[in-house]
Amino acid sequence: MPNPELLSPVGNLEKLPFAIEYGADAVYLAGDRFGLRAGAGNFTMEQIQAAIDYAHSRKKKVYITVNIFAHNEDIAVLPHYLESLAQAQADAFLISDPGIFRIARKVTPQVPVHISTQANNTNLQTACFWHDLGASRIVLARELSLLEIAEISQNAPLETEIFVHGAMCMSYSGRCLISNFLTGRGANQGDCTHPCRWQYRLEEAQRPGEYFPIEEDKRGTYFFNSKDLCLLPYLAEVLGSGVASLKIEGRMKSPYYVACVTRVYRQAIDAYLSEGKSFTIRQSWLEELEKVSHRAYGSGFAFGKPDASGQNYENGGYIRGYDFAGLVQDWHDGEIYFSQRNHLRLGDKIEIISPDGQDYKMVIEQMKDADGNEIEAAPHPQQIVRIPGPKLSSYSIIRRKARDGAC
Repeated sequence: MPNPELLSPVGNLEKLPFAIEYGADAVYLAGDRFGLRAGAGNFTMEQIQAAIDYAHSRKKKVYITVNIFAHNEDIAVLPHYLESLAQAQADAFLISDPGIFRIARKVTPQVPVHISTQANNTNLQTACFWHDLGASRIVLARELSLLEIAEISQNAPLETEIFVHGAMCMSYSGRCLISNFLTGRGANQGDCTHPCRWQYRLEEAQRPGEYFPIEEDKRGTYFFNSKDLCLLPYLAEVLGSGVASLKIEGRMKSPYYVACVTRVYRQAIDAYLSEGKSFTIRQSWLEELEKVSHRAYGSGFAFGKPDASGQNYENGGYIRGYDFAGLVQDWHDGEIYFSQRNHLRLGDKIEIISPDGQDYKMVIEQMKDADGNEIEAAPHPQQIVRIPGPKLSSYSIIRRKARDGAC
């Protein structure tokens, strides 16, 4: 089997090296227009060029999302934008709108096009349709089982890609209108407010106080609130299906999330390829995935349509066992210099993860500010802090157990 691609999310330029250094083969990102994650920060054209140069210098690929459903005012500026991306040497475009696809094939035929999951790609004939028009890859809908994924992947004339980890949307392949109706902000234009995570009661106008028979408690219910997808326990089945690319969701997540999840899947894929039939899932990998902010995990549609257990009715928040506490910047004379990302104080037990797989556990017994003054706590976001510790590889990350356990 050809080596499967591990594809990681990059919401802004800061997150890019964490995806790549922790094991991604390719990353996907958006410019400041035409992507479906308006809140991710995203990239200017200059930053896109910098990202592509960085990735290509490490023999990695960069895919640009141009996957909004365009309106007429969007179309006028698209040709120039796509040509600029082509000049920057983007490795592929992610597209869902047939109009954008048509323009891309006309003005930038040299750039491969991957068909986004928002195009509702649920069958083999759809894959053949897009291949006939010139697409080189299709991102399969989240609503497919592993059996359906295998049937398409093993018979389609183009590559397939699937999501293996991250947030699920309760609407069909992410094509949601709830945000439009409730807030006036369009999910299909990249500006979703995630109202599916809000708390609701359902009441019929002529029957005040009488509720629809949905699972709830006295506070209401989060009946739209899907569990997060995690296919790591079924990685052998996923890789055996013939998919070309395994995609991690999360362009709006932190560098820590991107690094940790990417590293786990990188280690697992490499182990599968080297061990073959003796491959087993390590408990340590599953424990690592519990240390990033997430909703309760589930297998999505992998083994059939989810039942009531596919939703989280208890709350709309995240499980957060650990806090992302700092990014290592430098090491000098036995001290680790890092940029603080969450409150730290003397006596805190911390863990340090790094791209080279060397992890450390330690207690903060001494702490200094950037000028070398002794401090007892680091309460200010992104302040430079110094603590005694081993020399670490670039892009190492500090975490600690969350003080409140969840949010």
